[in-house]
Amino acid sequence: MISETDILLRLVIAAALGTLVGLERERHDQPAGLRTHMILVVGATLAMCLSINLATGWAGDAPNGDPARLAAQVVSGIGFLGAGAILRYGTSVKGLTTAASLWTMAVVGLSVGAGHFLSAAAATGLLLIILSIINRVEKRSIASYGEMHVILLASDRPDLVEHVRERLKLRRRQVYSFSMEKDIDAGTVELDFLVKLKAGDSIEDLVEEIAGVEGVRRVKIRE
Repeated sequence: MISETDILLRLVIAAALGTLVGLERERHDQPAGLRTHMILVVGATLAMCLSINLATGWAGDAPNGDPARLAAQVVSGIGFLGAGAILRYGTSVKGLTTAASLWTMAVVGLSVGAGHFLSAAAATGLLLIILSIINRVEKRSIASYGEMHVILLASDRPDLVEHVRERLKLRRRQVYSFSMEKDIDAGTVELDFLVKLKAGDSIEDLVEEIAGVEGVRRVKIRE
């Protein structure tokens, strides 16, 4: 069995590891920050310690007791907490990295509770490297994207939408969705495309390309 003193020591170690990752998430204004990571990893550590002590203490009465059973429920339960950290803005999904860090720190807490301090510290260090250093490398090597609405007024033509789509797809622009509103009396149509642009893509060039489509009368860009 794990003594009360050892449990206390493991809880302190877990809190320290959770602080490191929590501060990094807090610094980036993530929904799950310092307190969430600390509480999570401390709870996971205590669950593992309790699981081991229950399996050991009741070994005579329940020889088939599994010390990993309670700990396994911690990993499953983290899914609900991680789902709360994932937010959707239009077609963008935010918080996936934070949800993954919560799950990872739960496993780190279980490792601390089981007495695997070195592996827990190593996993925390690797997680910090991924969240900070790899994040910077990713932003520098992979251009970021932004979403905006391309709204245009044009003469009503059967092939208008396809022509506009072809222009928008130039330079790897992605078209997610569009809406259309017709003015039958005026013979015009208003199209609203939700477009994902690559960082550095010139809005002026985009407007000129769309304005060059036959029948287009007005082009407006809205974020």
